[in-house]
Amino acid sequence: MDNKSKLELVRVESQPLSGAKARVTLTTARGDIEAIFHPAAGASGVVWVCGSRGGLDGPSFGIFDTLSQQLIYQGLSSLRLDYRLPGDFNQCVLDVLVGVDFFQQKGVDKVALVGHSFGGAVVIMAGTMSHQVKAVVGLASQTFGAHRVHELSPRPLLLIHGERDRNLPVRCSEDIYQWAREPKELVIYQGCGHFLRECHQELADRLKGWLVDKLGYSPAAKS
Repeated sequence: MDNKSKLELVRVESQPLSGAKARVTLTTARGDIEAIFHPAAGASGVVWVCGSRGGLDGPSFGIFDTLSQQLIYQGLSSLRLDYRLPGDFNQCVLDVLVGVDFFQQKGVDKVALVGHSFGGAVVIMAGTMSHQVKAVVGLASQTFGAHRVHELSPRPLLLIHGERDRNLPVRCSEDIYQWAREPKELVIYQGCGHFLRECHQELADRLKGWLVDKLGYSPAAKS
């Protein structure tokens, strides 16, 4: 993939939801991208994406929704993004980059990407294609599509995997870690499967702390 294939964000439609969030439709020339936007006071944000079947809530009992709500109070906005064409790797990468462009239009200039499974490789590739991306997290990532991970450096990379993953063996994240350059971190949770439910609270605490550390706490954030 190269930047020549990048999608243009044509229009944004927003519908308020309860809980200080909104359902947004990101319109492109090749279809609409559905997402949930959690706005915050700071100039940093996180784009969250799921596996090959798409979705909005993420693994481990909907951890993307949970953390998106919590990070508002740290000044970090969130965009939980669903794919136009789930399972189409290249198109899903373009969808994530549209999400990054959406943030740019909102004045959010520091973005982290978080993806699970198939989405882990999607965010790695998307991160190599946007300088606005400042940090990347892969949860139980696949290796297909992650071969350019070394291009993320010097931006930080966090890889998390469950030792008992039967969908994508832990070796996948170990390989990606070997291909990556510093700064990088690999966390393996013993006794955890592909959806990381067994380590839910520990995972939530680690992700929240890491994202706040890498994107920076906003003094203008709600308290």
